[in-house]
Amino acid sequence: MRAGIVSRQAHADIPPGTYEREVGREGFGGPATHFYHRHAPTAWLRWEGPHRPRAYDLNGVLDGSGPGMHCPLDAPLVASNAHMRLRCWKPRTQMHHLARNADGDELMFVHEGGGHLYCDYGHLLLRDGDYVVIPRGTAWRFEPTSTSFLLLLEATGDSFQLPDRGLLGEHALFDQGVLDVPQLDDEFQAQQQAAGSGREWAVRIQARHRMSTLIYPHNPLDAVGWKGTLAPVRLNWRDIRPILSARYHVPPTAHTTFVTQRMAVCTFCPRPVESDPGALKVPFFHSNDDCDELLFLHAGQFFSRDGMGPGMLTFHPAGFPHGPHPAAYQASLTKPRTELHEVAINIDTRDPLDIAPGMDSCERQGHADSWKGYLDTDSQARQEVAA
Repeated sequence: MRAGIVSRQAHADIPPGTYEREVGREGFGGPATHFYHRHAPTAWLRWEGPHRPRAYDLNGVLDGSGPGMHCPLDAPLVASNAHMRLRCWKPRTQMHHLARNADGDELMFVHEGGGHLYCDYGHLLLRDGDYVVIPRGTAWRFEPTSTSFLLLLEATGDSFQLPDRGLLGEHALFDQGVLDVPQLDDEFQAQQQAAGSGREWAVRIQARHRMSTLIYPHNPLDAVGWKGTLAPVRLNWRDIRPILSARYHVPPTAHTTFVTQRMAVCTFCPRPVESDPGALKVPFFHSNDDCDELLFLHAGQFFSRDGMGPGMLTFHPAGFPHGPHPAAYQASLTKPRTELHEVAINIDTRDPLDIAPGMDSCERQGHADSWKGYLDTDSQARQEVAA
């Protein structure tokens, strides 16, 4: 179905003097319509009310030296709903107890630092850029080798799975051969003996988002073997080979790394920019009316947003159009980049998110006004607003 002036192909050969906006369902995977507007969909004059785009500097979140911060289950909450909880944890010293999340799988992302993860299944050495899926109920502890900055994403009542890759085949994005599992190696054996004698061991258990503690007279991480189809897995973004298209800007869902029933985690990795002259080279304006969106920048300067450096998080709730910032959009038309070097994590949730009250101190004020440059570049829009 179509009416009026349109492009024959979404995200390409946009009619001169227009801005394309996608109204889509099911997080870019369902029915969609593309509108072609005279003015940028984000060229609003002011924003009133609490439902608005927001930005946060997670570099300002408290580090792991504060009271109760040695445990990941006590890490500051960033955002949540009934099906997920996102925490920001910055441990400085090793854990002297074990943590067990009985509420859902945990997805850990190492933004800075790294160290040794010891769990029921063995040992993994972690570095920056690592994802680790920790199955629900796994007991684990972390020994950072330097001050670390980690994101912990809980799939409440759910589990993380790999996405269906459809026509692309099971080796697209990354071969499952790059997934690492914990090993019962020398480091794991050493921690049993060095830390397991002469003292009690506590296992802190989160269940129904309440805390309990189980005490053992020995180190519970004493496995001598295991076999099965359930285990923690590690994936580094450097092993992801993103989907490319020279002639078409693919939607975020093409970069999906993990999914649950109510959430998708996408990884935007370095890649060549679309080379076709008519192809859109920045994310398209869109109204993603079924999902709230969190975007965390791990490395680089995000190519479609101004003033966003590593450690920043943006929150765009469903229900309004958003898209590239004015300077980024203009640069994509006049001096487009040929390579993208940034790394970012996008989390789309099917249920509305609540930002934790403690995030107020980290909020970057004025984010909703950061698209006003479109008013400055569109004199006709200014005249209509003045009238």
